[in-house]
Amino acid sequence: MKLVLLSGGSGKRLWPLSNNQRSKQFIKALKNEEGKLDSMVQRVWKQLKEAGLQEDAYIATGAGQKSLLMNQLDIDESRIIVEPSRRDTFPAIALAATYLYSEIGAALDETMLVLPVDPYVDVAFFKKIKELDSLLNETKASLGLVGIAPTLPSEKYGYIVPESKTSSRVKKFQEKPKTSVAKTLIENGAVWNAGVFGLKIGTLINLLEVSKFPTNYQDLVAIYNQLPKNSFDYEFSEKQENISFLRYEGFWKDLGTWNTLTEEMSDNRIGNTSVLIDSEDTNIINETSLPIAAIGVENLVIAAGPEGIFISTKDASPRVKEIPEDFFETIHYVEENWGTHKTLYQTDKAQAICYEMNDEQVLKLVLNENQTLSRLSGEGVIAYRGNKVEIKGLDQLVFVVVTEEK
Repeated sequence: MKLVLLSGGSGKRLWPLSNNQRSKQFIKALKNEEGKLDSMVQRVWKQLKEAGLQEDAYIATGAGQKSLLMNQLDIDESRIIVEPSRRDTFPAIALAATYLYSEIGAALDETMLVLPVDPYVDVAFFKKIKELDSLLNETKASLGLVGIAPTLPSEKYGYIVPESKTSSRVKKFQEKPKTSVAKTLIENGAVWNAGVFGLKIGTLINLLEVSKFPTNYQDLVAIYNQLPKNSFDYEFSEKQENISFLRYEGFWKDLGTWNTLTEEMSDNRIGNTSVLIDSEDTNIINETSLPIAAIGVENLVIAAGPEGIFISTKDASPRVKEIPEDFFETIHYVEENWGTHKTLYQTDKAQAICYEMNDEQVLKLVLNENQTLSRLSGEGVIAYRGNKVEIKGLDQLVFVVVTEEK
């Protein structure tokens, strides 16, 4: 059995700490057992190891997130399946199937489990999804799903509707129904759709063959933009006639918005210097070098980073999507496997970018005539060959590159 984690996202819902390069799963806001901050993807990766699934786990992502994954996880590069472009979940899952089949050598009758990279769950959830392998073999279903036992008739989730209250066969799907409809669905045995898919690798390989697409990973990469840019639900799930599901009764939560994420933060202040005075139910997440003070406020989330500052009541925080689109287009902070770079200053005439190197990592740059490099702190080796520079971090090396427009 192979596990594929889908890592994508546009970085809007947790702006300004997330952006198109660093999606929500990479924000370090959850304390681990050692008292240090983990990102969602780091938390899940550890849980997979505890559940005995990490050795067979792969992550499908865009090229822009590969460095981030390698920076945050102890993962071999061969476990990262790189998508040439962002084209929704069906192309990503189809590409992953060809990778497992043609690059890893997985058998056609081997089970492939696909799920988001950032579920906020207990380890019991990952132990439960392993049962999808047995479910597929016993029911001969073309697709196996995981349904979460609802705690309330929520309008935020999609629902799996069974043939009967006691059946494990899927009758239909209902996407984000109104509360009154959701209540009736739950009374009839419906569950929240966890976004977990279980199927045989050969099922997708056969679909690609029928659709005249390559089943070799490298060949499919070459024509990736020709795959339908649609969700896996639309292109595959909704067209299946024999679907079964497992019901999961344990803890499960989507930390996709600031209000839900702050509910799971053990500290109400994270990051650089901040202070709360006479304030209730308020969280500050500060990734800037400036201090933040809040006095006499309640029910707020205050998030500050290189991309901007976000202040909202927790109830209204999901409305971040109403912010003008150009707010999400700028990227001032980027994480790479060698370290980070952050825009400190930018005008029409000049730009200053600060680089922080990870120890023992190497970065190569090409400097133009109007660019200069200056070490700020730490130790490292900076070697020049003409306009080419090779930098190796040895002990918290920090330097800045200044560009002056002529």
